[in-house]
Amino acid sequence: MAQLGWGAVAGLAAALPVGILMATQHMVTAFPGWLAFAAYALIIGVVLAAVAHGTRQGLAMTTSAGVLLGTLGWLVFSLTLEPLVHGALPTWSAVAAAKTYPELVGNVLHGAITGLLLHFVAGSWAARERPERGPSPRAKVVVVGGGFAGVAAAQRFERLVLRGAKLDVTLVSDSNFLLFTPMLAEVASGALEPAHISAPIRSAAPHTTFLYGRVDRVDPIVREVVLESGETLVYDHLVLAVGSVPHTFGLPGIAEHSFPLKNLADAVALRNHVLRMLEAADREADPRTRRELLTFVVAGAGFAGTEMIAELFDLVHGVSHYYPGIAPDEPRFVLVHAGERILPELGPELAAYAMEHLRARGIEHRLKLRVTEAAEDLVRLENDELIPTRTFVWTAGNRPTPLLGSLTTDPMLRAVGMEDVWAVGDCARIPLADGTFHPPTAQHALRQGKAAADNIAAVVAGRAPAEFRFRTIGVLVALGHRTAAAEIRGRRFAGLVAWLLWRGIYLSKLPGAEKRLRVLFDWALDLVFPRDIVVTSPTPRRSKVKSR
Repeated sequence: MAQLGWGAVAGLAAALPVGILMATQHMVTAFPGWLAFAAYALIIGVVLAAVAHGTRQGLAMTTSAGVLLGTLGWLVFSLTLEPLVHGALPTWSAVAAAKTYPELVGNVLHGAITGLLLHFVAGSWAARERPERGPSPRAKVVVVGGGFAGVAAAQRFERLVLRGAKLDVTLVSDSNFLLFTPMLAEVASGALEPAHISAPIRSAAPHTTFLYGRVDRVDPIVREVVLESGETLVYDHLVLAVGSVPHTFGLPGIAEHSFPLKNLADAVALRNHVLRMLEAADREADPRTRRELLTFVVAGAGFAGTEMIAELFDLVHGVSHYYPGIAPDEPRFVLVHAGERILPELGPELAAYAMEHLRARGIEHRLKLRVTEAAEDLVRLENDELIPTRTFVWTAGNRPTPLLGSLTTDPMLRAVGMEDVWAVGDCARIPLADGTFHPPTAQHALRQGKAAADNIAAVVAGRAPAEFRFRTIGVLVALGHRTAAAEIRGRRFAGLVAWLLWRGIYLSKLPGAEKRLRVLFDWALDLVFPRDIVVTSPTPRRSKVKSR
């Protein structure tokens, strides 16, 4: 906690010159005003310390984080809380922003000075926590996969090493960042910047040896992991956390004519494609072509599909004022699901609420129907209904990454039939007492990664591993336009309250305080400004599902 104390001191120290400057402008006068500014400075310093703590960034990064935090402080305090204190509702308008411009300058200056002061102590924090390098530990651990489970395992290993565990940990991934997939739909709709929901693995697990590459094969007999580059890693324990890929079940046209939603490239490609459809429809005269351009279909009504159709609705209607040639009732949104109801992960009442909310917004549903075929300009359902569309998103199936396929484990997370190999996340079938398996969700993957690390450390120390036991804490789904549905520890929430819970809980789960600030800033801007319509790729590019 020492770094937070230093942050508080830095915030208060920076407040002194800024406060004097603001006092000369009659912005801080009476004692209550000074007290409020001191409290604000204390909060900014502590939060910025949490951002700077443990990072390897330089002066520019720390100062920039201070400027960003100062801007957020202006949005929260000057534009939002101050009107509420005076009995008025915040408008977040340009007029209101202009009136508080001096406060913006003061807040940004304070954040920059606080960041400048913190820079000179951040290095000592990192050095204090960095474990001393000595002889290589006996047990070599290789983690394959940089998703939730793999990074959670690496982070737990780092804590165990600090406590004395004799481990040498290497993480291999074909992506050098951890992607926070619950917010991927918001990237596809332009509400969030792509880089803001991804954290560099080197930053998330700074004391783990990281290799950026793709695994070609695993040989459990000689205990080797071979990369496509030819490099070979020898292990004593192997953690497989390789995730999943889209599964199209061999249906004709799906792989060629649908958009997946598994990574940042998928989300950005989908956003660019939707904006191209709007640009084309704005000047298209043929009615059939207009229907194809302005119809958006999503297959699969789990969390990913439901949130995606809601975000597409918000994107299209949120930028419609830029396209006068498109009537408000022209865009069409269709959600296709093979089950009897959407969101089978939720209870029936909340699922019904979600469906009624989406239906009230104008989103169509096709339940108990499967997509059987897709072409460039249509989707065919199993009842032979043809939906003309040029935007088809596939979230209706996943399968384990084909490196080793699906791995069944014992209750301790050890892969069956593979000595000293542990499997976690989407690629693992981890049994429950009733004969079913743990669901492939992010919260389960996080706990599985930590549990695998604990069990490996126990085995290395000569202790018995423990069974993995975890029950879902809660489920949340965003339904667009500040509405959501949530079930947490048996309690159900819907509407604005659930939406605030969704944002608060997922914001707290983002890896790194810096990313939390950036996402919070994106959300704040989304309240004030319309979404951007810049198409970031110069030529049309269709993302394709790779079913492997």
